Amino acid sequence: MLEEFKHAFQRHNNGHVQLIIINVVAFVVMGLLMVIFDIAQQPQIFSFIHQQIAIPALIGDFIQKPWTIITYAFSHDLSGIIHILFNMLFFYWFGKLFVEYLGSDKLIAVYFLGAFAGAIAYLAVYNLIPFYQERVPGGGMIGASAAVYAVAVATATLLPDYTFFLLFLGPVRIKYIAAVYIFISLLGSVGSNAGGNIAHLGGALIGFVYIKQLQAGNNWGAWITRTLDWFRRLFSARRHVKVSYRKATEARPGAPRTPSISQDEIDTILDKISDGGYDSLTKEEKEKLFNASKK
Repeated sequence: MLEEFKHAFQRHNNGHVQLIIINVVAFVVMGLLMVIFDIAQQPQIFSFIHQQIAIPALIGDFIQKPWTIITYAFSHDLSGIIHILFNMLFFYWFGKLFVEYLGSDKLIAVYFLGAFAGAIAYLAVYNLIPFYQERVPGGGMIGASAAVYAVAVATATLLPDYTFFLLFLGPVRIKYIAAVYIFISLLGSVGSNAGGNIAHLGGALIGFVYIKQLQAGNNWGAWITRTLDWFRRLFSARRHVKVSYRKATEARPGAPRTPSISQDEIDTILDKISDGGYDSLTKEEKEKLFNASKK
Protein backbone atom coordinates (compact mmCIF):
# COMPACT_ATOMS: atom_id res chain seq x y z
CA MET A 1 0.00 0.00 0.00
CA LEU A 2 2.85 2.37 0.86
CA GLU A 3 4.48 1.63 -2.49
CA GLU A 4 1.23 2.46 -4.29
CA PHE A 5 0.95 5.74 -2.40
CA LYS A 6 4.58 6.55 -3.23
CA HIS A 7 3.94 5.83 -6.91
CA ALA A 8 0.87 8.10 -6.86
CA PHE A 9 3.02 11.00 -5.64
CA GLN A 10 5.69 10.37 -8.27
CA ARG A 11 3.35 10.38 -11.27
CA HIS A 12 3.16 13.50 -13.38
CA ASN A 13 -0.13 15.47 -13.36
CA ASN A 14 -1.62 13.36 -10.59
CA GLY A 15 -2.51 16.16 -8.17
CA HIS A 16 -6.17 15.20 -7.85
CA VAL A 17 -5.29 11.69 -6.67
CA GLN A 18 -2.59 13.00 -4.33
CA LEU A 19 -5.03 15.38 -2.62
CA ILE A 20 -7.59 12.59 -2.29
CA ILE A 21 -4.98 10.34 -0.65
CA ILE A 22 -4.06 13.07 1.85
CA ASN A 23 -7.72 13.58 2.73
CA VAL A 24 -8.37 9.85 3.14
CA VAL A 25 -5.25 9.27 5.24
CA ALA A 26 -6.18 12.20 7.50
CA PHE A 27 -9.70 10.75 7.87
CA VAL A 28 -8.36 7.31 8.80
CA VAL A 29 -5.84 8.67 11.30
CA MET A 30 -8.41 10.88 13.00
CA GLY A 31 -10.90 8.01 13.07
CA LEU A 32 -8.39 5.70 14.72
CA LEU A 33 -7.52 8.34 17.30
CA MET A 34 -11.18 8.85 18.10
CA VAL A 35 -11.72 5.12 18.64
CA ILE A 36 -8.56 4.72 20.73
CA PHE A 37 -9.34 7.61 23.07
CA ASP A 38 -12.99 6.61 23.40
CA ILE A 39 -11.97 3.09 24.42
CA ALA A 40 -9.45 4.57 26.84
CA GLN A 41 -12.27 6.71 28.25
CA GLN A 42 -10.32 9.85 27.43
CA PRO A 43 -12.54 11.57 24.84
CA GLN A 44 -11.35 14.98 26.00
CA ILE A 45 -7.93 14.24 24.51
CA PHE A 46 -9.43 13.62 21.09
CA SER A 47 -11.59 16.71 21.49
CA PHE A 48 -8.46 18.75 22.10
CA ILE A 49 -6.80 17.32 18.97
CA HIS A 50 -9.92 18.04 16.92
CA GLN A 51 -9.92 21.65 18.14
CA GLN A 52 -6.39 22.07 16.78
CA ILE A 53 -7.60 21.09 13.30
CA ALA A 54 -11.04 22.67 12.96
CA ILE A 55 -11.19 26.36 12.13
CA PRO A 56 -13.00 28.32 14.86
CA ALA A 57 -15.74 30.81 14.00
CA LEU A 58 -14.58 33.64 16.25
CA ILE A 59 -11.69 35.73 14.94
CA GLY A 60 -10.08 35.90 18.38
CA ASP A 61 -9.88 32.11 18.58
CA PHE A 62 -8.64 31.85 15.00
CA ILE A 63 -5.74 34.25 15.65
CA GLN A 64 -4.49 31.80 18.27
CA LYS A 65 -4.69 28.90 15.77
CA PRO A 66 -3.93 30.37 12.31
CA TRP A 67 -2.79 27.00 10.91
CA THR A 68 -6.42 25.84 10.94
CA ILE A 69 -7.01 27.83 7.73
CA ILE A 70 -5.26 24.87 6.03
CA THR A 71 -5.88 21.89 8.31
CA TYR A 72 -9.66 22.23 8.29
CA ALA A 73 -9.67 21.64 4.52
CA PHE A 74 -8.13 18.17 4.93
CA SER A 75 -10.49 16.95 7.67
CA HIS A 76 -13.99 15.50 7.56
CA ASP A 77 -16.89 14.57 9.81
CA LEU A 78 -16.16 11.27 11.56
CA SER A 79 -19.78 10.32 12.27
CA GLY A 80 -19.92 8.50 8.92
CA ILE A 81 -18.28 8.26 5.50
CA ILE A 82 -20.91 10.21 3.53
CA HIS A 83 -19.18 13.57 4.01
CA ILE A 84 -15.76 12.49 2.73
CA LEU A 85 -17.17 10.06 0.15
CA PHE A 86 -19.22 12.65 -1.74
CA ASN A 87 -16.55 15.32 -1.39
CA MET A 88 -13.87 13.08 -2.87
CA LEU A 89 -16.06 11.71 -5.66
CA PHE A 90 -17.12 15.22 -6.65
CA PHE A 91 -13.50 16.36 -6.48
CA TYR A 92 -12.22 13.40 -8.51
CA TRP A 93 -14.64 13.98 -11.40
CA PHE A 94 -13.96 17.69 -11.72
CA GLY A 95 -10.32 17.50 -10.64
CA LYS A 96 -9.41 14.93 -13.27
CA LEU A 97 -10.93 17.12 -15.98
CA PHE A 98 -9.19 20.22 -14.61
CA VAL A 99 -5.79 18.48 -14.64
CA GLU A 100 -6.21 17.40 -18.26
CA TYR A 101 -6.45 21.03 -19.36
CA LEU A 102 -4.46 23.05 -16.80
CA GLY A 103 -2.24 20.56 -14.97
CA SER A 104 -1.69 19.54 -11.36
CA ASP A 105 0.08 22.69 -10.19
CA LYS A 106 -2.90 24.88 -10.95
CA LEU A 107 -5.31 22.31 -9.51
CA ILE A 108 -3.49 22.30 -6.18
CA ALA A 109 -3.36 26.09 -6.25
CA VAL A 110 -7.12 26.33 -6.77
CA TYR A 111 -7.71 23.80 -3.99
CA PHE A 112 -5.78 25.95 -1.51
CA LEU A 113 -7.32 29.18 -2.79
CA GLY A 114 -10.76 27.63 -2.29
CA ALA A 115 -9.84 26.61 1.26
CA PHE A 116 -8.61 30.13 2.04
CA ALA A 117 -11.63 31.80 0.48
CA GLY A 118 -14.03 29.47 2.29
CA ALA A 119 -12.32 30.17 5.62
CA ILE A 120 -12.40 33.94 5.07
CA ALA A 121 -16.10 33.85 4.18
CA TYR A 122 -16.81 31.69 7.24
CA LEU A 123 -14.94 34.03 9.58
CA ALA A 124 -16.46 37.13 8.01
CA VAL A 125 -20.11 36.17 8.44
CA TYR A 126 -19.73 35.02 12.04
CA ASN A 127 -17.82 38.13 13.07
CA LEU A 128 -19.53 40.84 11.02
CA ILE A 129 -23.18 39.88 10.42
CA PRO A 130 -25.53 39.97 13.44
CA PHE A 131 -27.71 37.15 12.09
CA TYR A 132 -24.76 34.74 12.25
CA GLN A 133 -23.22 36.14 15.43
CA GLU A 134 -26.17 34.70 17.33
CA ARG A 135 -25.55 31.25 15.83
CA VAL A 136 -21.82 30.70 16.36
CA PRO A 137 -20.99 26.95 16.21
CA GLY A 138 -19.01 25.62 19.14
CA GLY A 139 -16.95 22.99 17.33
CA GLY A 140 -15.67 25.09 14.45
CA MET A 141 -15.66 23.95 10.83
CA ILE A 142 -13.97 21.06 9.05
CA GLY A 143 -14.29 19.72 5.52
CA ALA A 144 -12.78 20.06 2.06
CA SER A 145 -16.04 21.28 0.54
CA ALA A 146 -14.94 24.90 0.00
CA ALA A 147 -11.80 23.71 -1.80
CA VAL A 148 -13.80 21.17 -3.82
CA TYR A 149 -16.35 23.81 -4.82
CA ALA A 150 -13.50 26.03 -6.01
CA VAL A 151 -12.18 23.27 -8.28
CA ALA A 152 -15.66 22.36 -9.55
CA VAL A 153 -16.66 25.93 -10.38
CA ALA A 154 -13.24 26.67 -11.90
CA THR A 155 -13.64 23.65 -14.18
CA ALA A 156 -17.21 24.61 -15.09
CA THR A 157 -16.05 28.17 -15.85
CA LEU A 158 -13.24 26.89 -18.06
CA LEU A 159 -15.31 24.22 -19.85
CA PRO A 160 -18.99 25.14 -19.29
CA ASP A 161 -20.37 22.90 -22.03
CA TYR A 162 -18.38 19.79 -21.15
CA THR A 163 -20.77 16.91 -20.47
CA PHE A 164 -20.85 14.41 -17.62
CA PHE A 165 -23.08 11.34 -17.88
CA LEU A 166 -25.00 11.06 -14.61
CA LEU A 167 -26.86 8.03 -13.33
CA PHE A 168 -30.62 8.29 -14.06
CA LEU A 169 -30.13 11.70 -15.71
CA GLY A 170 -27.87 10.98 -18.65
CA PRO A 171 -25.70 13.72 -20.21
CA VAL A 172 -25.58 16.97 -18.23
CA ARG A 173 -23.36 19.98 -18.92
CA ILE A 174 -21.08 20.67 -15.99
CA LYS A 175 -22.11 24.32 -15.77
CA TYR A 176 -25.55 23.13 -14.69
CA ILE A 177 -24.11 20.69 -12.14
CA ALA A 178 -22.06 23.50 -10.60
CA ALA A 179 -25.06 25.85 -10.64
CA VAL A 180 -27.24 23.33 -8.79
CA TYR A 181 -24.62 22.84 -6.07
CA ILE A 182 -24.21 26.59 -5.65
CA PHE A 183 -27.98 27.05 -5.33
CA ILE A 184 -28.20 24.26 -2.72
CA SER A 185 -25.46 25.95 -0.69
CA LEU A 186 -27.24 29.29 -1.00
CA LEU A 187 -30.38 27.74 0.48
CA GLY A 188 -28.32 26.17 3.26
CA SER A 189 -26.63 29.45 4.17
CA VAL A 190 -29.42 30.12 6.70
CA GLY A 191 -29.76 26.53 7.91
CA SER A 192 -28.14 24.39 10.58
CA ASN A 193 -24.85 24.24 8.64
CA ALA A 194 -24.90 27.90 7.68
CA GLY A 195 -21.16 28.43 8.13
CA GLY A 196 -20.27 25.43 6.01
CA ASN A 197 -22.53 26.54 3.18
CA ILE A 198 -21.15 30.07 3.32
CA ALA A 199 -17.68 28.54 2.97
CA HIS A 200 -18.91 26.61 -0.08
CA LEU A 201 -20.00 29.87 -1.70
CA GLY A 202 -16.65 31.49 -0.89
CA GLY A 203 -14.83 28.61 -2.55
CA ALA A 204 -17.12 28.72 -5.58
CA LEU A 205 -16.51 32.46 -6.01
CA ILE A 206 -12.73 32.14 -5.96
CA GLY A 207 -12.89 29.26 -8.46
CA PHE A 208 -14.82 31.47 -10.89
CA VAL A 209 -12.55 34.49 -10.38
CA TYR A 210 -9.40 32.37 -10.69
CA ILE A 211 -10.29 31.14 -14.18
CA LYS A 212 -11.40 34.58 -15.35
CA GLN A 213 -8.12 36.07 -14.14
CA LEU A 214 -6.15 33.22 -15.69
CA GLN A 215 -7.84 33.88 -19.02
CA ALA A 216 -6.84 37.53 -18.63
CA GLY A 217 -3.21 36.50 -18.10
CA ASN A 218 -3.09 36.67 -14.29
CA ASN A 219 -2.30 33.51 -12.33
CA TRP A 220 -3.61 34.15 -8.82
CA GLY A 221 -2.26 30.81 -7.64
CA ALA A 222 1.34 31.22 -8.78
CA TRP A 223 2.51 32.12 -5.27
CA ILE A 224 1.05 28.87 -3.93
CA THR A 225 2.88 26.85 -6.59
CA ARG A 226 6.17 28.61 -5.80
CA THR A 227 5.68 28.05 -2.06
CA LEU A 228 4.96 24.33 -2.50
CA ASP A 229 7.94 23.96 -4.86
CA TRP A 230 10.15 25.53 -2.19
CA PHE A 231 8.91 23.03 0.39
CA ARG A 232 9.46 20.14 -2.04
CA ARG A 233 13.07 21.18 -2.61
CA LEU A 234 13.58 21.74 1.10
CA PHE A 235 12.44 18.24 2.14
CA SER A 236 13.58 16.21 -0.86
CA ALA A 237 17.07 14.81 -1.25
CA ARG A 238 18.73 16.71 -4.04
CA ARG A 239 20.67 14.67 -6.54
CA HIS A 240 23.75 16.16 -8.15
CA VAL A 241 25.39 15.30 -11.43
CA LYS A 242 29.11 15.05 -10.89
CA VAL A 243 30.72 17.66 -13.10
CA SER A 244 34.48 17.72 -13.52
CA TYR A 245 36.24 20.65 -15.12
CA ARG A 246 39.12 20.28 -17.51
CA LYS A 247 41.51 22.86 -18.75
CA ALA A 248 40.10 24.49 -21.81
CA THR A 249 41.81 23.52 -25.06
CA GLU A 250 41.74 25.39 -28.28
CA ALA A 251 38.89 24.17 -30.44
CA ARG A 252 39.63 22.89 -33.90
CA PRO A 253 38.44 25.14 -36.71
CA GLY A 254 34.93 24.15 -37.71
CA ALA A 255 34.40 21.86 -34.69
CA PRO A 256 30.96 22.12 -33.06
CA ARG A 257 30.96 23.97 -29.74
CA THR A 258 29.19 22.38 -26.79
CA PRO A 259 27.28 24.96 -24.75
CA SER A 260 28.36 25.18 -21.10
CA ILE A 261 25.90 24.44 -18.31
CA SER A 262 26.08 25.62 -14.73
CA GLN A 263 25.41 23.56 -11.61
CA ASP A 264 22.29 25.68 -10.92
CA GLU A 265 20.89 24.72 -14.33
CA ILE A 266 21.59 21.05 -13.61
CA ASP A 267 19.85 21.30 -10.23
CA THR A 268 16.81 22.93 -11.84
CA ILE A 269 16.58 20.16 -14.45
CA LEU A 270 16.92 17.44 -11.79
CA ASP A 271 14.19 19.08 -9.71
CA LYS A 272 11.95 19.07 -12.78
CA ILE A 273 12.64 15.34 -13.31
CA SER A 274 11.78 14.70 -9.66
CA ASP A 275 8.46 16.52 -10.02
CA GLY A 276 7.32 15.40 -13.46
CA GLY A 277 9.65 12.64 -14.68
CA TYR A 278 12.21 12.63 -17.49
CA ASP A 279 9.53 13.03 -20.16
CA SER A 280 8.61 16.44 -18.75
CA LEU A 281 11.96 17.88 -19.95
CA THR A 282 12.22 19.88 -23.14
CA LYS A 283 14.56 18.79 -25.92
CA GLU A 284 17.02 21.53 -24.93
CA GLU A 285 17.00 20.45 -21.27
CA LYS A 286 17.63 16.82 -22.24
CA GLU A 287 20.60 17.90 -24.38
CA LYS A 288 22.02 19.99 -21.54
CA LEU A 289 21.76 17.09 -19.11
CA PHE A 290 23.35 14.72 -21.64
CA ASN A 291 26.24 17.09 -22.31
CA ALA A 292 26.81 17.63 -18.57
CA SER A 293 26.99 13.86 -17.98
CA LYS A 294 29.83 13.55 -20.53
CA LYS A 295 32.07 16.06 -18.78
